[in-house]
Amino acid sequence: MAELRLQTTGAGVIPSSEFNLDNFEEVVKGKGTAWLDILKPDDEVKQWLESTGVDELAVEDIFGHASDTVQRFQNHRFIVVRARDADNRLDTEPVAIILRGNLMITVRGTRIPALDVFSRRLKTADDDEIAIGVDFLLYELLDSIADDWTPILSEYSNKLDDLEYRVFDPSTSYEGLLEGLHDLKRLLREASKSIESLQSSCLRLLKPGERLIDESSLAFFTDLQQLANALVKRCSAYSAGATSTRDSYLSHVSMDLARSNAKLTEVMTTLTIIGAIMLPLTLITGIFGMNTKLPAQLDEIGGFWTIMVGMILFSIIMLSWFRRKKWI
Repeated sequence: MAELRLQTTGAGVIPSSEFNLDNFEEVVKGKGTAWLDILKPDDEVKQWLESTGVDELAVEDIFGHASDTVQRFQNHRFIVVRARDADNRLDTEPVAIILRGNLMITVRGTRIPALDVFSRRLKTADDDEIAIGVDFLLYELLDSIADDWTPILSEYSNKLDDLEYRVFDPSTSYEGLLEGLHDLKRLLREASKSIESLQSSCLRLLKPGERLIDESSLAFFTDLQQLANALVKRCSAYSAGATSTRDSYLSHVSMDLARSNAKLTEVMTTLTIIGAIMLPLTLITGIFGMNTKLPAQLDEIGGFWTIMVGMILFSIIMLSWFRRKKWI
C-alpha cells in the first residue's frame, strides 16, 4: 500500500489520517501551495493519476523504468530526476515530480533523504519565497537533492586523499588499494547519475524560448544550475584523480614486478654460468677418475696437478668468453 504525506505552505504537515487521494484537494483548499508525496505507488495510485489528467506517458514513466526527463503536457509539467536513496548501498533512484496549479506531487519507490530535508525547509521558508508558488517548491526540492551530495562528495575527496597518500607512501605496504580505488570510481559514477540529471533538468527548465518556470523564480534556478555545474565538475575531478591514482599504483606494481624479475634474472644468470663452467669440469673429473690406467702417466702424483691446472685454465677461458659475449 502506498504511503502518503501532505504538506502545505499555510497549514504545514497534515496528518495522514485526515486525507486520502480522493479528498486531499478539498483538504488543502485555502492553505497555500501544497506538496503531496507518494511512496511506493500501487495500482490505486496509478488509477488516481490517470483520473486526474496526468498524461499516460508520464504515468508509464512513473510505473516503468523512468529516465531523466523534463516535459510540459496540457495541464501539468512532468520532471524525473535521480536522488540518493536511504539504504546502506550508495545508489540513486528516480523521483517523479508533477507540477499542476498550486500542487506539487512527488512519486518515488524508495526513501529519499533529500525529501525529508525539503520538508524541513518548507516549514521555514519566507513569505516572499512562498508567494512565488509551486516553482519555489520545485526549486527547494531540486536544491535539497543537490545539497544532499555536497557532504558525500567531501567524503569522497577525503577518501581519495587517503588512497593517494597510501599509494605514494614507500614506508608501508597497504592492502586493498586497487579495490578501494575501483570502489571509489563506482561511487562517483553513481553520484554522477543524480548530479547530471539535476544539471540537465536545470538546462531544460531554463532553456530560452521554452522556459518551463515562472520569471519570478528565474534567479533561484540560475543559482541551482551553477551549483549543479560545480558538483558535476567536482565529480569529474575526483573521478580523474581516482583514475590517475589507480594508474600510478599499477605503475608502481609494474616497477616492483620488473625489479623482482631483474633480480630473478640475475640469480638465474649466475646459476647458469656456474653450471656451464662446472659441467665440463665434471666431465673431466669423471673421465680421469675412471679405474683404469691413464695415458701419459697422468695416474702418477704429478698427473693430478696437471689435470687441476688444465681445469683452471679451462675455467678462465670460459669466463673470458662469457665476458666477451657480455653475459657477465
